[in-house]
Amino acid sequence: MFSAYVIVTVLTIAANAWAAGADFAKAKFVLGNAAELDLPPSWLPLLGALKAAGAAGLLLGIFGDRFIGIAAAFGLVLFFIGAIAAHVRARAFSKIMFPGTFLGLAIASLVLAIA
Repeated sequence: MFSAYVIVTVLTIAANAWAAGADFAKAKFVLGNAAELDLPPSWLPLLGALKAAGAAGLLLGIFGDRFIGIAAAFGLVLFFIGAIAAHVRARAFSKIMFPGTFLGLAIASLVLAIA
């Protein structure tokens, strides 16, 4: 069970670290998505920091601080529920699979961290 936790959590860390980097770099696709969701570009550093903090917390969870890992996974679950809500509010259904995938990874990391 621990190896499944590590594999899924490493995938979640990689995905969120990549997404945080794209937010910090204000990548073209990130700016387009933010505009479609009516989010000001000034929010991108905060959103990137939240994703990076979640990834860092998951990494700490793998290396022994179980409570931090669980809290980080729970935080990412809440973050991506909010992202899906933002997509629904903006009626951006064509791109909802992206936060949905991140949400699925966060949920899997949370469930495996608790198990």
